[in-house]
Amino acid sequence: MSTPSRRPARALTAREAGGRMWDLVVIGAGSAGLVGSRTAAALGARVLLVEAHRFGGECLHTGCVPSKALIASAAAAHAARSSAGLGVTAGEIRVDFPAVMQHVHSAIHDIEPVDSPETLNRDGVHTLVGRARFDGPRSVVVGGERIAFRDALIAAGSTPVRTSVEGEASIDVLTNETFWDLEELPARLLVQGGGAIGCEIAQAMARLGSAVTLVHRGDRLLPKEDAAASAVVLEALRADGVDVRLGTTVRSFDSAGSDDDPSPSGTATLSDGTQVAFDRALAALGRRVEAGDLELSAAGVRLDRRGAVDVDASLRTSNPRIRAAGDVTPLPRFTHTAGMYGSVAATNAVLGLSRRIDADVVPRITFTSPEVAAVGITPDDAPGRGMRVVVHSHAHLDRAIADGHTDGFTSIVVDRRGRVTGAVIVGPRAGESLAEYTVAVKTGMNVRTLATTMHAYPSYSDAGWNAVVKEAQRGLRGGAVAFGIRVLSRIHRRRG
Repeated sequence: MSTPSRRPARALTAREAGGRMWDLVVIGAGSAGLVGSRTAAALGARVLLVEAHRFGGECLHTGCVPSKALIASAAAAHAARSSAGLGVTAGEIRVDFPAVMQHVHSAIHDIEPVDSPETLNRDGVHTLVGRARFDGPRSVVVGGERIAFRDALIAAGSTPVRTSVEGEASIDVLTNETFWDLEELPARLLVQGGGAIGCEIAQAMARLGSAVTLVHRGDRLLPKEDAAASAVVLEALRADGVDVRLGTTVRSFDSAGSDDDPSPSGTATLSDGTQVAFDRALAALGRRVEAGDLELSAAGVRLDRRGAVDVDASLRTSNPRIRAAGDVTPLPRFTHTAGMYGSVAATNAVLGLSRRIDADVVPRITFTSPEVAAVGITPDDAPGRGMRVVVHSHAHLDRAIADGHTDGFTSIVVDRRGRVTGAVIVGPRAGESLAEYTVAVKTGMNVRTLATTMHAYPSYSDAGWNAVVKEAQRGLRGGAVAFGIRVLSRIHRRRG
């Protein structure tokens, strides 16, 4: 491994980068590439991070950060309108949408320096702005310069899935990437897709004052989540004024614009024959890999049937010197998985290890109101695996009653040996309460351990604690444990 030289205070040029042999070339400066490159540099590797567009990736610029900033503004507007039940009544609520978007962009701006080339440089990572393509199993080309490497990490991310219906070309359909360029609040917003992105933005925009119609092809929102959680989110969106159309798709668009000059507004004809007029339309249909520009075949890197980079459990591709992490792979697509897997991939590459990832214990959160947080086996799948589900409704949770947020619940999945195998939490800050259950699932923790661990009161974590206490007490009422309790009780009474 090369000894790192003195790092320049700027990004390299392609010519400068091409004059060296790199221990690790990382393609893509999103979460996987950023964490992977920093990990490799901390291990003493000579690292080159190549980014074609913006350092920070989708999460910083068009995903996690802007969406949570928008949700924060929407939550403030909603709280101002809906606190009469708590004895607080506000006057007329006015949403200044340009100021909302200023808050969104300020959040991006404040976080952006952490992922800048300057900061990366201080962490020992060389950077290069440009588009990389492979020209062999051990080299890439950037800006016409050939750059050789010992190992590489592909972390090129994903792009939004675009709608594909009649008349689409005449409509300026937004994606989760272009949505953040809005300068005015759309009076009428059409959202296609009832996954996490669609639900989050639809609810937030409705709370900010848009008349939102959400069209989803499935029979329930958040199809990857527990059905009971989906039902709560559906009720919450409709309570916020979102017109949710399930089992429906957009069949065609009609616009005054043209393919050469698309219009932002128009009318959508749905698959049930109804029409929805809109001022802006958003396609929130998920994300997909577009790896054609990388010319992976030149490096001997295979794709799976869906076009993602195929990797094994150690994140190695079909080329043993190239690994991949993040959205470019078929693995769970979250910022936290990208960062964790990027670190594993970089460690394996630099040290020649074969550490395996854990793709089964992956926490996930949908940031609607209420939030949906889940990990492990879902309650829907538990009966088919011979597992029990213990539920505590937030209608019986003291903190939820005090806050006036009783529409949620906490479900814990337990196997035959009493080990926690999954959890679903629906409620305020559900993601914050999920961490202990992620640890419980990962370590195979028994419900008795959780039940005998003191939890602070009053908190939303009380719901999960009450659920596991209920399950632990059930175990005391039968079998050898119950027999032992009865024997000890009799002995104690005789002594008394």
